[in-house]
Amino acid sequence: MPDRSHAGSEMPDFTVGDPAGGKLRLPDLKGTPVLVNLWATWCAPCVTEMPLLDGLAGDMAGKLRVVTVSQDMQGAERVAPFFAEKKFAHLEPWLDPENDLAFHYGGANLPLSVLYDAKGREVWRIAGDLDWSGEKARALVAEAQGGGA
Repeated sequence: MPDRSHAGSEMPDFTVGDPAGGKLRLPDLKGTPVLVNLWATWCAPCVTEMPLLDGLAGDMAGKLRVVTVSQDMQGAERVAPFFAEKKFAHLEPWLDPENDLAFHYGGANLPLSVLYDAKGREVWRIAGDLDWSGEKARALVAEAQGGGA
């Protein structure tokens, strides 16, 4: 199920923002494994997996950073109310209204999740939703704990 054809690729040097104007440069996350998840409020499978990603982020706190990046072109206008309604405990509302990350990943279908090891190297990517609360997902995420592929 995971696509490993990009394994070993460096995390892209992109900066995303949040509704409050905060910035996050992806390569600055090196040091801890990172799961980058591209999603949108209009994407039904994305919306379904968001609470599961929130649970994963809570369960893996300190061992994995889950970075959800909205591809909504309306940005904060759509994402801020969505996050307010869902009351996620562990996810942050990062925005990419220009869809730069989706284009970087080949115009990806959503959702798209890409796992990076602590050195910022890609381990795998999964196009489509996944049950992030299941054992299969936990085993896949554990692949980044040992330094990656």
